[in-house]
Amino acid sequence: MTTRDEERRWEALSPFELKDELITLADDNTRLAAVTMLNAGRGNPNWTATVPRDAFWLLGRFATGETRRDWDEWEGLGGMPQSEGIAGRLTAFLAEHRGESGADLLSASVEYGVSRLGFDADSWVGELADAIIGDHYPMPPRSLAHVERVVARYLVQEMHADREPDAPFDLFPTEGGTAAMCYLFDSLQVNGLLGKGDTIAIMTPVFTPYLEIPKLERYAFDVLELKADCTDQQGVHTWQYADDEIDKLRDPKVKALFLVNPSNPPSVMLAPGTLDRIAEIVGRDNPDLAIITDDVYGTFVSGFRSLMAAAPRNTLGVYSFSKYFGCTGWRLGVISLSQDNVFDERIARLPDADKQRLRERYGSITLEPDKLRFIDRLVADSRDVALNHTAGLSTPQQAQMALFALFALLDEEGEYKRICQSVIARRLHSLVKGMGVPVPHDEHAAHYYVELDILSYVERTFDKGFADWLQANFEPADPVFRLAEKGSVVLLNGGGFDGPGWSVRVSLANLPSDAYEKIGTWLRQVVEEYKTEYDASQAG
Repeated sequence: MTTRDEERRWEALSPFELKDELITLADDNTRLAAVTMLNAGRGNPNWTATVPRDAFWLLGRFATGETRRDWDEWEGLGGMPQSEGIAGRLTAFLAEHRGESGADLLSASVEYGVSRLGFDADSWVGELADAIIGDHYPMPPRSLAHVERVVARYLVQEMHADREPDAPFDLFPTEGGTAAMCYLFDSLQVNGLLGKGDTIAIMTPVFTPYLEIPKLERYAFDVLELKADCTDQQGVHTWQYADDEIDKLRDPKVKALFLVNPSNPPSVMLAPGTLDRIAEIVGRDNPDLAIITDDVYGTFVSGFRSLMAAAPRNTLGVYSFSKYFGCTGWRLGVISLSQDNVFDERIARLPDADKQRLRERYGSITLEPDKLRFIDRLVADSRDVALNHTAGLSTPQQAQMALFALFALLDEEGEYKRICQSVIARRLHSLVKGMGVPVPHDEHAAHYYVELDILSYVERTFDKGFADWLQANFEPADPVFRLAEKGSVVLLNGGGFDGPGWSVRVSLANLPSDAYEKIGTWLRQVVEEYKTEYDASQAG
């Protein structure tokens, strides 16, 4: 049994590091009791989108044939795909492979690019074929031209509630959302948009790197947390933000706002009124506020609308394909920024000394460094400027990204989204069945994760005396240790995300439905065990 001192020591770690200790405990129990470990501590989904992957492999077979068509002098050595007439050759190839999974998507993707986006057929197919072969550095380095248009249209559909923005936005595909985060923190500081010790706001609870990176010595930001502390009439967390929390952004000393929307771990999107309030604040009180929104879970909420749509001039968006399409290993992320934005405006207003420093930094890649846009600075900074000419996400990754986006764009009935949301809903029902509580109804919830506040539940269900006793006698992480030791259940402690200390995060993405009923049952049993101990203490 883990001691209270040991639990207190482990609580100082990131929940993702604590998870490894919990897995060890759960694994020990599994060996002793011959049960199956249930690890709901990770957000990696256990589904994969198959059709766009089949399209990728089929496109690869076609493109490899195109290399042999270009140069077939020696066995095992090809040339490079040539664009002239390539669209017709792909049409003929797909006719030969009619009925294979992925063939219809490839055919429809070409047609979508030509008829909906105005692409030249040979240029469009030529880019895809060359990209999947991977025989050139990405060119342009920031994003392949046709891929950018496709992914931008996908983001409008999914992040902007399918409403075209007033100004177009540029994209920078990255090695997942992870790389996007690293690039952003670095470039914001390098370009004088954030300085060491500046005040930034973070909407919490939040994915832990957004809490940990600002504390690094190179940044040392002064962090202002905006807490999602709203509750409903029954005292249940809604994970929304009170107006007075949002109004802290009116202070111009707050230089940037970081958020995950829908949130992680609660997995609840910002209410429309909150979006509007933030848009009003940047329009009137804090017009220079830089907003960085990470919207990876947006596709799990129907009609999702990002701050990229509500406050486009101030917002830089980060999106990852990993969760929706089950492709964390592909490392597919993208940064988006409106061409009309305050990031460029703020750089243009920097003091002369900062401008001169930046001229020297970027002078090797452009004759007019003052005109270099922030999104292009991000690209250069990602390769320490000197390697800007070889920057950019690998072209096969960009090809797969485009096919994922086209798969969603061509699914006009939203069947794939319905299936993904249904999978999550089924698992949620299993979890609450095991817990013996009603199914929660929240139109703003993605339910990709569920954050359960055990202390709040105890106080609402039993009494405050029980809750006070629990706090006085145990560490907030005690429930996750008990779950691991006794039930071989691995969950993350919500306090590590700057959520309520006694909360736990359950990922509904990575286990079969029947596992969640078992997890819910163990959660209920842990509370009942505490209650038995509490009753005994009162009787004594």
